Amino acid sequence: MIMIAQGVLGAFDTIYYHEYVYRLPVHGPKVGGELRLHAFRDFVYGLLFLTLPFVKWQGVLAVVLGLLIILEICITIWDFNIEVTERADIGGVANEERGVHLIMAVIYGFFLAHLIPNMWSWYSLPTGFGSQEALPSWIKIACILFGAGVVSSGVRDLCASRGLKFFQTDLFVRAESKR
Repeated sequence: MIMIAQGVLGAFDTIYYHEYVYRLPVHGPKVGGELRLHAFRDFVYGLLFLTLPFVKWQGVLAVVLGLLIILEICITIWDFNIEVTERADIGGVANEERGVHLIMAVIYGFFLAHLIPNMWSWYSLPTGFGSQEALPSWIKIACILFGAGVVSSGVRDLCASRGLKFFQTDLFVRAESKR
């Protein structure tokens, strides 16, 4: 359930703030540093959503998972700093968006508080992917959808950061103001 809450808030943050309010991919290389950080973080989140409901990362793989999580945390801290400078010319970062980021960080803390003891027990098992305990189908389906969505968003951001025009399209139709 904690992953689902993180997925819902992450989807809201991406769709509302990144795509609708600031239109980050439309700005492409101008906010390329932030978009690349989003992409790399999205790929880590995609891996979490697409694996944790299904398998245990056992043995050395538990260490690999821990390193990926540490990488994601470093990327997020870096993103908090870079978005302020890169968005200066397009409106900055809204206080409300910062609030969403704060709530997401707290939820991620709950997620890690639950995951780390499991990772510790997985570490003592033979290296490989083991069977995860049964979860309700709706949770698995939701995690697959969030995983696919976050990876797709990461690909879009990475390509837009490189100036690939197809990925810099505006997803929301905006009414032109008449003067």
